[in-house]
Amino acid sequence: MRAVRDAFPDPWIRLYSMKANGLPGLVRVIAAEDFAVSLVSGGELALGRRAGVAPGGMVLEGIGKSDADLAMAARLAADGTPLMWVSVESEEDAAALAAQVARLASGSGTESRLRVDAVVRVNPQVVPETLNALAVGAPSSKFGVLPEELQAVIEAGGGPNGPLRWRGIHLHVGSQLGAVDAWRSAFRVGLRLLELQRATLRDFDTLDAGGGFPVVYGDEGSVPALARFAAEADAELELIPAGARPSRLAVEPGRAVVAGSGWLIGRVLHARRREPPIVVLDTGMTELIRPALYAAVHPMVALTSLGRPFDPSHDDQAAVTVRVDGPVCESTDVLGSASLPPLERGDIVAIGMAGAYGSSMFSTYNGRPRPPEVAWDDGRLRLLRRRGSVGSLP
Repeated sequence: MRAVRDAFPDPWIRLYSMKANGLPGLVRVIAAEDFAVSLVSGGELALGRRAGVAPGGMVLEGIGKSDADLAMAARLAADGTPLMWVSVESEEDAAALAAQVARLASGSGTESRLRVDAVVRVNPQVVPETLNALAVGAPSSKFGVLPEELQAVIEAGGGPNGPLRWRGIHLHVGSQLGAVDAWRSAFRVGLRLLELQRATLRDFDTLDAGGGFPVVYGDEGSVPALARFAAEADAELELIPAGARPSRLAVEPGRAVVAGSGWLIGRVLHARRREPPIVVLDTGMTELIRPALYAAVHPMVALTSLGRPFDPSHDDQAAVTVRVDGPVCESTDVLGSASLPPLERGDIVAIGMAGAYGSSMFSTYNGRPRPPEVAWDDGRLRLLRRRGSVGSLP
């Protein structure tokens, strides 16, 4: 959190992307470090409020906003507690949000003008340096509108003076970026679009550059530092006149904030003496789906070997490369390969970099209740989510 704040200090708006991990106890800690929150649903809004974050410290994004989600955004504005902004993804999104705002305004019986601040998510049509499954700013992606469609979106939302107060551009090129080139190119696209629209949209003053800042998983090697992304943004801003620069800039990291702090702990169920050896744990794709979903690599370490605390100096605890599988009845439930010492049933293995998109993507497939989630702060254990039970299954 502090690394993000150092790279993007005030007046940058730092938005924590709650979809990475929405545990209220965790969000509360992050918000206390001067982060606002990025949501993609009404459910995440409820989690944010449970964490003590006010609506004014949240933005609503996401391609899947329902009528209920948009009505919630309009209702918050009508109640005098508006969200910071809503990011619209299409002409349909803009028209649906505008209709919700207009409905509440007409039903209020007053002449006061109800408006909701909105930004438009633009697909910058760049090819980010990441896995195809994470490249949301590529031309073929379902996310965002093309630059040439921007004007139609604004008109669908009622134009410059309609129910939506148009505030700017939202970008997100992808996750786990291996280089800064695509991010910088997208930032440049956003700046140019802002400059073009400000002649007719006087409140068009915001550029949300998204996230995607990488962390090191397994043996992926070095990745660009946060400061490198910030430096590229500063360089692009210097190329345009001061009066044409956006007055509000935002980033929205999720994975970069929480991934490294999370560990998934599993016990060995089977140690199969095959070639290669296979170790089956009691945790897998229901708790951490990233390896099965798109072959993400996570580091793994043994905490015990042959029933004893792991000590590499022991002659009988020499490590070999094994395949680590989960317990789910699917052949794709593979956590990856790792160099581990001899293991037997009951030994403990820890899977690292599991703080992002583990807890939030958990499923109860195979009738598996949710595991407990525990925080360790300064030597103190704190329960963030209690263990699920069979009775809690759907």
